[in-house]
Amino acid sequence: MRANVNSEIVLTTWGRSSGFVIDPIEKKPLNHFLPGTPVLSFGTAGCNLACKFCQNWDISKSREMDTLLVDAKPELIADKAQQLGCRSVAFTYNDPVIFHEYAIDVAQACHEKGINTVAVTAGYVSPEPRAEFYQYMDAANVDLKAFTEWFYHKITGSHLQPVLETLKYLKHETQVWFELTTLLIPGENDSDAEIQAMSEWVVDNLGPDVPMHFSVFHPDWKMQNTPMTPEATVIKARQIALDNGIHHVYVGNMHNKHADSTWCQHCGELVIGRDWYQIAEWQLDPHGCCLSCGGICVGVFDSSPGEWGRKRQLVNMTEV
Repeated sequence: MRANVNSEIVLTTWGRSSGFVIDPIEKKPLNHFLPGTPVLSFGTAGCNLACKFCQNWDISKSREMDTLLVDAKPELIADKAQQLGCRSVAFTYNDPVIFHEYAIDVAQACHEKGINTVAVTAGYVSPEPRAEFYQYMDAANVDLKAFTEWFYHKITGSHLQPVLETLKYLKHETQVWFELTTLLIPGENDSDAEIQAMSEWVVDNLGPDVPMHFSVFHPDWKMQNTPMTPEATVIKARQIALDNGIHHVYVGNMHNKHADSTWCQHCGELVIGRDWYQIAEWQLDPHGCCLSCGGICVGVFDSSPGEWGRKRQLVNMTEV
């Protein structure tokens, strides 16, 4: 992804993408950041991890420039997002720390037009580029892939501690809104003890207001023989995290209206009802407070939800 050009290391994927799609923001997943709004999403090629279960392996494992079929300069991306009514642009599909310089340039162009930027990332990055990168991000979903060094080393080719340091950095040294996602893989990272330890660490180090998402694993890449996660495992993980004090815990890659919805942390009433990615009910006032009790729902909210729904729209960057 980088090469020595005239004695200078340059990002060879700058300005090139594997494609652009408009998604609901909830698909990143971010449930407490401008719910219901569309986000223009794109990635490049390559990754700094080697996850054996990667579900975007055709992009993240690519070393071929042929993967990058779309030319898009930062200003074009910002213009297109504004033209299409997207509230945010997301760097996703492969980890944006791989295209650090390009992501920052796009973020700067977006901010000039009042468009938010979202990083979907594993959080595996050194302190210096981490500080530079996140000063240009408004929100992030961080994959906390497991809570053991064994898993990180053997299954992802990386390490746990740098990810934990990124999470603490985001919470205590930035204004970035972030949520956590863990893909539960049978027999690898789905034990009650591991979920217990993970959620306790989150409460102790990040606080109870950081939303967590537990998702169903589907066999992919080099883990084709590992079975799909039972939905009961994901529901149980959600309950463990709730019991440990996390205020908002969600499920992913499965349909469960109750576990997809947001419930007031103060009175327990429904404040955002979801059916998949569709906002079905909205019980927050214009200040993000529960209509039943007046308690604040943590997050970044508009006075009313977006209406993008479940749509997924491919974007042709060459069309005016």
